[in-house]
Amino acid sequence: MATALVLIDLMPRIVALPVEPHSGDDVLRRCTQLATAFRTADRPVVLVRVERPNVPTQPPGSDLVEGLAQPGDVLVVKRTIGAFHGTDLHEQLRRRGVTTLALAGLVTTMGVESTARAASDLGYDLEFVEDAMSGLATDEHEMAVRRTFPRFGRVRTTADYL
Repeated sequence: MATALVLIDLMPRIVALPVEPHSGDDVLRRCTQLATAFRTADRPVVLVRVERPNVPTQPPGSDLVEGLAQPGDVLVVKRTIGAFHGTDLHEQLRRRGVTTLALAGLVTTMGVESTARAASDLGYDLEFVEDAMSGLATDEHEMAVRRTFPRFGRVRTTADYL
């Protein structure tokens, strides 16, 4: 069973949002720690960022946070809320024999949850790194990690992987 780390929307303009209960900087720090641990264990790291469709240029801060991407990482550009629709993410994961996804990033009830629901539909086993993601409001984040995510997989912490 191969597990990949999938990090959602760690872009300067999204990391800077007023997210709760964990700050964008705290989420980024934990996601960076997770990515280092996965790379060290020779497990895939997938970095997903969003581009707004049908606009001539993307807003400032639309690239991944500087220094996050490393050689060998899978880079995915999405144009919807979730990371599967209209991308080659599923093919990239299957090519690497991935059956389990550890999901983290921003924001909990948008990009992370949408990606998780599609991944579940595709048959992936799911793990959610609750302290390496955050929501637009604490109650939204808590609802997802306490009620929704356990229906799709296991809720874990960064410490579980380090």
